[in-house]
Amino acid sequence: MSSDKSTQNVDTDLLKRLYAFVRPYRWYVLLAVALTLSASFMGTVRPKLTQMAIDEHIANNDYDGLVWIVLLLVGTLISEFVLLVANTYLTRWFGQGTLYSLRNRVFEKIQSMNVQFFDKNPIGKLITRTTSDIEALNDLLSHGVVNLVGDLFRIVFILYFMFSMSWELSLVVLATLPILFYATFLFRAKVRVAFLNVRDQIARVNSFVQEHINGIDIVQLFGREEKQREHFEKRNRDHRDAYIDTIFYFAIFWPTVEVIASVAMALVIWYGGGRALMGGVTFGVLVAFIQYARQFFHPIRGLSEKFNTLQSALASSERIFHLLDLENEIPEPEHPKTIKHPRGAIEFKNVWFRYVEEEDYVLKDISFEVVPGENIAIVGATGAGKTTIINLLNRFYDIDEGSILLDGVDIRDLTIRELRSNFALVLQDNVLFTGTIHENISLGNTDISREEIVECAKKVEAHRFIKKLPGAYDYRLKERGKSLSMGQRQLISFVRAMVYDPGVLILDEATSSVDSETEAIVNKAYRKMMEGRTSIVIAHRLSTVQGADKILVMHKGKIRETGTHSELMQREDGIYRKLYELQYKEQLAGENATASSSEQKTVETSEENI
Repeated sequence: MSSDKSTQNVDTDLLKRLYAFVRPYRWYVLLAVALTLSASFMGTVRPKLTQMAIDEHIANNDYDGLVWIVLLLVGTLISEFVLLVANTYLTRWFGQGTLYSLRNRVFEKIQSMNVQFFDKNPIGKLITRTTSDIEALNDLLSHGVVNLVGDLFRIVFILYFMFSMSWELSLVVLATLPILFYATFLFRAKVRVAFLNVRDQIARVNSFVQEHINGIDIVQLFGREEKQREHFEKRNRDHRDAYIDTIFYFAIFWPTVEVIASVAMALVIWYGGGRALMGGVTFGVLVAFIQYARQFFHPIRGLSEKFNTLQSALASSERIFHLLDLENEIPEPEHPKTIKHPRGAIEFKNVWFRYVEEEDYVLKDISFEVVPGENIAIVGATGAGKTTIINLLNRFYDIDEGSILLDGVDIRDLTIRELRSNFALVLQDNVLFTGTIHENISLGNTDISREEIVECAKKVEAHRFIKKLPGAYDYRLKERGKSLSMGQRQLISFVRAMVYDPGVLILDEATSSVDSETEAIVNKAYRKMMEGRTSIVIAHRLSTVQGADKILVMHKGKIRETGTHSELMQREDGIYRKLYELQYKEQLAGENATASSSEQKTVETSEENI
């Protein structure tokens, strides 16, 4: 019993929260309720008119009166039709408006969450929340609630007309209700669990499809299509079985309602027919009761369908509101500070961090300082913690111990928006969106003019290839910019970083995915970008960091060496020197003298090809 009460409380809370999204349309909802009540009354008045036609006019050979009754019947039919059309359009209209607001809220919430949230939640699951879970609310919000009220009042109207004609026959019809209520109670308990399972299985299918479409090239390259088909088939089978459970319950429940309705009809004919033969009721009343008995179970069937809709909607809304209730693990400061004159000074003080509590620290007692305008490079083997430093600096994650300062202010005392406005981040795998090149660079910021974009594109050597594209800056990119080469996508990312004029430029493996010729162009581009601003470069290719003011060498979460390229190369057993020699062991020392002239020639040649 306590479990049922708990479920009812949850359901009530969910409906209250859903009402908050319906509230802006409350007057339209009231109008829709009025329309559906009017339509319900028009539908239930027809058997009464039939009874009057038989008992008062047909029995008395009153042709003129019969004509008026027929005209009234036609009038009620037309009125019901008009009311139902208006009600259907109105309820669908405000239902879609409600879904529009809810979908926007969910997407806004997802965008506001920190990176840790996306580490724990598959993208397919989040897609399910914004699409199919919200769509499951469509029937409920579009017409379910309003029609639920209409069905309830239709039952009330039917009972009123039945009792006004014969209380005995009314009790005969109602005698079947206890069986129906018991069947409904059992149905409700089973179908709620079944619908929750269906929503879980849909999320699993969406997650699997999204992940494997993104990695389709790997699947095909290694010939794993058949194996992945088997994995998908299992998830799809689980979804099918979960849905079949709901079909099973409805396959039992709806025929049960039909049988009970037929029993009620038979009882009316049996008892009412006997009463009519004895003169207890008129023939018109018996005909009207047969119609009312049929009508009485229509709204009850409608209520069971609405209950189906309600259970599906509650299962979906439970997941939607769970998402909306999640707290961001990167909290905003209660009393935020501001940086009035950004300089780009950065300081890490004894920073410790690990991604998972049970695992070892990724960063261990990290301390270093970057003065304004300085160009530092961070190098080290894979897993040394290089990218983690960037993640912490942008507060994608919060540190466990220590502090990180930006211009002398702890980054936890700055709002997320202000903190990140000081940085421009260019990644190894840069994200481009479906849209024009101009839209991908400005990201919809109307304060950035076309002239500024062109000027920045020229500075980073991107204007040359962009102007050759059909439409130039209005050239429309395909999904993730796949219509461009890797080097072209990288240069567009550089332009995007430049137009926002950041105080601190961060390049995380920005050249690791391009060939050596394109790398020369990219290197030339980001050297221009670093002029006059603090910059942090993370790179595997040590050729890109030799000109850095300071190089931090990381190993197993600690900074092992610090210095310029020449200083680090002088350490015979140094980590940096070993890394350098591994990359350039076949390179002769004399090549350094001709490196600059060779690079310039490569740039000139590659710019024509890019």
